[in-house]
Amino acid sequence: MRKASAPARNRALLAGCAGAVAALGQAPFGLPVIAMAGLAIGVWTVARTVTVLQSSLAGWAFGFGYFLICLHWIIEPFLVDPVRHGWMAPFAVILLPGGLALFWGMAGALSALWRTPVLRAVGFGLSVALLEIARGYVLTGFPWALLGSIWLDTPVAQAARVVGLHGLSAITIVAIAASVALWFRLTGFARTLAPVPGLAVALVLFAYGTNLPASVPTNDAAPVLRLVQPNAKQHLKWDPDFVQVFYETKLDLTLGATPVDLVIWPETSIAQLLGSAGPVLEQISRFARGAPVVIGARRWRIEGPSNSLAVVSPTGDIAALYDKAHLVPFGEYVPFGDVAARFGISGLAAREGGGFAPGPGPQVLDLGALGKVIPLICYEAIFPQFGRSLTPEADWMVQITNDAWFGRFAGPQQHLAIARFRAIERGLPLVRVANTGISAVIDAKGQVVDALPLNKAGAIDVALPPKLDTTPHVRLGDTPTTALLVVIFLSLLALRRKTRD
Repeated sequence: MRKASAPARNRALLAGCAGAVAALGQAPFGLPVIAMAGLAIGVWTVARTVTVLQSSLAGWAFGFGYFLICLHWIIEPFLVDPVRHGWMAPFAVILLPGGLALFWGMAGALSALWRTPVLRAVGFGLSVALLEIARGYVLTGFPWALLGSIWLDTPVAQAARVVGLHGLSAITIVAIAASVALWFRLTGFARTLAPVPGLAVALVLFAYGTNLPASVPTNDAAPVLRLVQPNAKQHLKWDPDFVQVFYETKLDLTLGATPVDLVIWPETSIAQLLGSAGPVLEQISRFARGAPVVIGARRWRIEGPSNSLAVVSPTGDIAALYDKAHLVPFGEYVPFGDVAARFGISGLAAREGGGFAPGPGPQVLDLGALGKVIPLICYEAIFPQFGRSLTPEADWMVQITNDAWFGRFAGPQQHLAIARFRAIERGLPLVRVANTGISAVIDAKGQVVDALPLNKAGAIDVALPPKLDTTPHVRLGDTPTTALLVVIFLSLLALRRKTRD
């Protein structure tokens, strides 16, 4: 048993290192070729295992290394108020990657259904692809750091218009798995052909993205938006000595040098509850000089407190409202929060034990001459399915967020990268305004038109880019990808039974 456990530990260590290398494809590193190599080594390591325990351990280690590097920033929210939440930081930085890696560990266990390394490699790739889709739904979902994101700054990313980010992730891991299977199948010099499936798929997707028509230029009559980024550090944002300072900064940035058609402030950008903020809203509208203003604010509803987006009219009235529907577990609410509060556990962004109450769901706000917009608050933008069905009736998307929670490095950059994929998938421009950055205007092909850098106060005026035709992904979603993966997986299972017979 001791002799058998050492190779298993070594394989798990190698798989973990391969996962860490694969994570370098994600923002802010953006090294897709390096990531492909890491993914190939990880699949190869899992395919060389024999027992279910070995396969699941190697798969879990592969995922743990990947998510540990991708999500190392998860420690940041717990250090904003270290007295209250600091004790949770070590658990978060280990438990979140470890929990997400369970999906890859399950994929490893499923790959052990096949006896040969060739089929185990393909089976593992298919299983990871299916379980990564499931990761976007299980326990409210957390589809962060999807494998397809490694292609963001390449023409390959445009394939998300057809198959979505989940589909692009599936293509990536299955193509790599096929290449690893070919390596096991061939011998000698012929093994040099092993990378062919992966390279062929990458070239086809590259050609597709390269040959798409260029982005439609912004019309001269397009509305001009002013993005306001106050750079309020999270540990100071609600400090009584700084609340007024940050508010006045937003007012000054709103005033600007010239009038615009719409001003956008970030998430929870006023200290007052919306229902008692009348004088504040009137002051904001005066500084906007006739333009409506999108703000983030908290408000009370019958169901409880809400994290909301409000459109303030030029007269200081509330012209439109949206209540955040997809809340962050343990951030904006805690399951069984009243009970958890007795043990000192509360949501990071909500002082109340139960946290915020969810809104009724995604919606489209009609802003008149400014078009129809799908509002997204913070991490609602990470879910491909959230508001997708509303795309045909919308002209653009707006995301207000407070990425100060995510630290000063990888977290905000990854959040921006995910938002860019929402624009690609839907063929809609997306305007995101973040408290500490990165605030940006993203066109319908996911390209950043203009942006404010991270951790800097400022404002930019940008014309709203046009929408494109409704994409295949909007019409079909992830159903075709999921169905195809299931069919191939079941076909491999049938092949396994036939081989055994």
